[in-house]
Amino acid sequence: ETTEMTNREEAEMQMSELDLLSSMFPSEEEFTVTDQLAVAELKHYAENESAEVPSSKVQFILNVKPEVSNASLVEFSMVCALPFKYPTVLPEITVRSSLLSRAQQIHLNSDLKTYLMQNCSGEPCMLSAREWVKDHAAAYIDKELSSSSVTPSNAVQSEDTTFTRLWIYSHHIYNKQKRKNIIDWAKELSLSGFCMPGKPGVVCVEGLQSSCEEFWSRVRRLTWKRILIRHREDVSLEGGGDAEIQKQRKFPPLEEKCFDAHGARGNHMDLGQLYRFLEEKGCADIFQMYFGVEGH
Repeated sequence: ETTEMTNREEAEMQMSELDLLSSMFPSEEEFTVTDQLAVAELKHYAENESAEVPSSKVQFILNVKPEVSNASLVEFSMVCALPFKYPTVLPEITVRSSLLSRAQQIHLNSDLKTYLMQNCSGEPCMLSAREWVKDHAAAYIDKELSSSSVTPSNAVQSEDTTFTRLWIYSHHIYNKQKRKNIIDWAKELSLSGFCMPGKPGVVCVEGLQSSCEEFWSRVRRLTWKRILIRHREDVSLEGGGDAEIQKQRKFPPLEEKCFDAHGARGNHMDLGQLYRFLEEKGCADIFQMYFGVEGH
């Protein structure tokens, strides 16, 4: 087990990483700090025992030109913010380029985040993130184009004509960042449903099958004591139009539901309230699957 890093150690590591970046990329074209005040606060905090915790995150932009023969004109900018607890937590990075479509940009950023989650927890990782972008980003510019031209149209058709509802069970969901991810990802993927934090944790997402599967693959990569799909519903959509999708939904856009047991602080949820909520939505049988006598 690594011992928890103190806030001051994290601040010192951030400072030394910023120094390293400015010495490696002295030109403004490559590296620009967009919030000098935050850096000043961080430096002051790192050097003074009594200093206040900085009020804002250090933000900067790294511009990268990938090494690709024909990409001499392409530039990717990495818009970065370092959360106060970085490098214990991951940096926030959004890669942009005028040549990326919105879908390509989402795809690229999601893959970069996966790479960081798998390779960079607890270590300064701006250089490896930059390296990853330099090596991989250009491939996303024609990614969707090339893949869609090869796929026969009926294959695309079948994937998006299924409406899926996933019932996910977790030993517990307390972590604020995970809870935020669940809400943000559902929104990005147009999924409805709900998340009940606490112990146990329940997440229901519903929407296009491909979006539900993308959501599950992201959630599963986070660290959990135990998480699994307890139940899955698939419905064929006639024609697959938007109206057809809306008709299948049982829930509004995903939100957190806190069924507090008489104000017991978000810990153990009042399962009776959860049952009534599910019953209202026509999903009472699911309650049995989660909390009934299990067959194992």
